[in-house]
Amino acid sequence: MTPITEVEGRRLALSNLEKVLYPAHGFTKGEVLHYYAVTAGSLLAHLYNRPVSFLRFPDGPDGQRFFAKNVPPGTPSWVRTADVPRRSEGRTAKQVVVQDMATLMWAANLVTEFHTPQWQADAPGMADRMVFDLDPGEPATIVECCEVALWLRERLEADGLHVYAKTSGSKGLHVLVPLQPTPSEKVSAYAKDLAVEAERELPGLALHRMTRALRPGKVFVDYSQNAAAKTTAAPYTLRARPLPTVSAPVTWEEVEGCEHPDDLVFLANDIPPRLREHGDLLGPLINLNRAGKLPRGFR
Repeated sequence: MTPITEVEGRRLALSNLEKVLYPAHGFTKGEVLHYYAVTAGSLLAHLYNRPVSFLRFPDGPDGQRFFAKNVPPGTPSWVRTADVPRRSEGRTAKQVVVQDMATLMWAANLVTEFHTPQWQADAPGMADRMVFDLDPGEPATIVECCEVALWLRERLEADGLHVYAKTSGSKGLHVLVPLQPTPSEKVSAYAKDLAVEAERELPGLALHRMTRALRPGKVFVDYSQNAAAKTTAAPYTLRARPLPTVSAPVTWEEVEGCEHPDDLVFLANDIPPRLREHGDLLGPLINLNRAGKLPRGFR
């Protein structure tokens, strides 16, 4: 019989809690739900008022994975949704907005990564953050990503912006900047300029083009996730990787001190102690006092 639990007055059927989703670690679906429950305070702050895209992996990372933007079949009526423009299709569609514990537990029961755009549901296409997704091409690793991240930090701070970092939970690193609401196309243009500049200033290390033949040994500075239609793995989301890795906020001291790829691998069980020690390192992303303006010419 499927267990029924009550979360914030909502009755939820939580299924297959003993199912092992990460065989290499023995991590079960019940542990996935527990992880999201104990990190909800920080995770929900970053999901708040943002339409969520789901990357579902109900049979674990080795099973079928599928990306879902539309509201899943069987979604409870009490789950908040938002109308989101589908610019390529000239229409709108509804997406889930996860901003309370009951919705989070319902969504976690689907076994999913959480991905969000750089804008909020009530202002589509007006970015309040900028992201650079640093993706290493083998044999480069997150160690090389850290070198590029430190260059980006210095360059962005020179433009008066506050800069933060988190692991992707996969191979790379994300560099994030809180912004006063700015049209996504202007954020994308500025981010592309910096990616091109990074390639010029870090020859042999940084790359702004996605061309696969150029990728080995370099770090692709992916600025494209600033486009209004794109999404990025949310802070604290679990990833569909062999181990239950998390897209985890990190300190700049950790970025500077990274000497081996394992230095910046964080599993689900690592996150609650980190939150107790550091608090939410990405809390400033949602602090309006930290939101910056792009340089003149990009506003």
